[in-house]
Formats: sequence, structure tokens, C-alpha cells
Amino acid sequence: MRVFVTGATGFIGSRIVPELISAGHQVLGLARSDAGAAALAAAGAEVRRGELEDMESLCSGAAAADAVLHVAFRHDWTRFAENCELDKRAIEAIGAVLQGSSRPFIVTSGVGVAEGRAATEDDPPLSSPNYARVSEGTALGLMERGVQTAVVRLPQVHDTVKQGLITPLVAIARAKGVSAYIGDRQNRWSAAHVTDVARLYRLALEKFTAGARYHAVAEEGVPLKEIATTIGRSLNVPVVSIAPEQAQEHFGFLGLFVGRNLAASSAQTRARLGWNPTGPDLLTDLRNMNYAQA
Repeated sequence: MRVFVTGATGFIGSRIVPELISAGHQVLGLARSDAGAAALAAAGAEVRRGELEDMESLCSGAAAADAVLHVAFRHDWTRFAENCELDKRAIEAIGAVLQGSSRPFIVTSGVGVAEGRAATEDDPPLSSPNYARVSEGTALGLMERGVQTAVVRLPQVHDTVKQGLITPLVAIARAKGVSAYIGDRQNRWSAAHVTDVARLYRLALEKFTAGARYHAVAEEGVPLKEIATTIGRSLNVPVVSIAPEQAQEHFGFLGLFVGRNLAASSAQTRARLGWNPTGPDLLTDLRNMNYAQA
């Protein structure tokens, strides 16, 4: 299958590309820089030069492919609403090309769709403008127009270099001189190693079911207190509890997320795709990270 991958040079996309190629697929990857283009070519992929804002490149890439994996997202959390709007435009542009065909379109979203319990694949997307990506709702709208879409929901995706929202959490702990969590709440964040996530995208493509939601979750929920404790020990700074009303001041934009429960189950995903994650767990990667270079 010839697969167009947006975000092909990013943290997750750069792992998806070799995963697809090793399984016999051809990859057309979106790259915005010379370095990214060179990395894609070295991996054995064909390069499509363009930016996420470049709807013409997105449309031509989709037109030249048998399937599309939309993994790209601008992770400048201080401009979250603006980046969500860009994501929506990109999804709609690709969907317009795929409309009326049987070509799979897999869109990326997040697992934070439930409060007070672990989210499941049956939970609909949230509509809060503060911390909900609009990608999943946009994909659902495309289905009504005859686009064959499915959604992969991501937890904190990690290795020893990056860990999703935990990466800025480390930066805040270093800058503030303390590693903090909220109150005495045992809110948890789900997680998965990046190599397991890449394999899930491939399985979701090869076993494609329109309308499906998949949770790329290896660990249902790691308590944020344990995450903060591991960061504190690694940076040799105190671990402290922050009152909920102080979250915004201490964490900045992360204050919107750090007190939330982002736990999620992947029981349905594992059963449907035969996906069995085998990578290191989140705390192991945090302990093995080179904090001097982070």
C-alpha cells in the first residue's frame, strides 16, 4: 500500500515510517526542511515537500496515496486553539481529496475524553475548547461525507528523549527548582512507548475499520505523583504538592492538564488489532533519560 504520512519526520512519524516500510508498504512522507527530507529519503521513503499550512501539498500527497496517516500537529501549547484550527483545516483538505473513495484516512487525537475514570474507546470526544483537540470531531464529520476515517488516540508517548506533556513538566521542574504535582489527588496519565505506538498505526491501517477508535495505551494510568517523584529524584530537586488554585501560576499552560485524569483503557484496541505493547514503561524511560541534555 502507498501511504501518505503527515508528520513523517516528527517524534512519532519518524518511527511509523520504518515500521510501514519494513512491512512492505511504500511511504510518501511530508517534510518541511532539507534535513527532514534527507532523513525520509535515507529511511527509504519518497519525500513530499511542504508545510502543514500548505493545503496544496497535503492534497497532492493524499491524491497520490492509497491511504493517509495524519500524525502532524504543531505542539506549541501556548497557541493551542490556533494549532487546533490549523489541524482542522488540514484534515478537511485531505478529506476532500479522499471523499467518495474507499481509501483509509487515519486521524490522530488524544485519550483525555473521560473524567474520574479510565476512558474507553466507546467514549465520544470532548468538546471543551480549553484542552480538547478538534481532530476527532472533524474526522466524524468527514465520515458523514463519505470519507473512510478512523482515529488513533494517543496517551503520553515516550522514549528516553521525549514524553509528551511530561517533557515540558521536566523543563518546569528544572526552572522552578521543584518537581510538583497537584494536591493529594491520584490523577493518572496513560502512556505508551513510541515503538509500540508506531506498530499500532500500522495495524490500524492493515486492519482498517471505518469509524473505529483505537487507544495506543500500554499503561492505563501512571500516577502523576509518581511521575513528579521520578523527575525530582533525577533532577535532585524537592518534590512538592501544589494546591489546585496555584496550578496555573506554577505550571503555566500545563495547568490546564496537570490536574486532569488522563487514564485510558486499551482493552478493545488490543482485542481488535492483536496489539501487544512490549516497550519500556514510562517511569523506566524517565529514570534512564539524560537530564543534562533534556
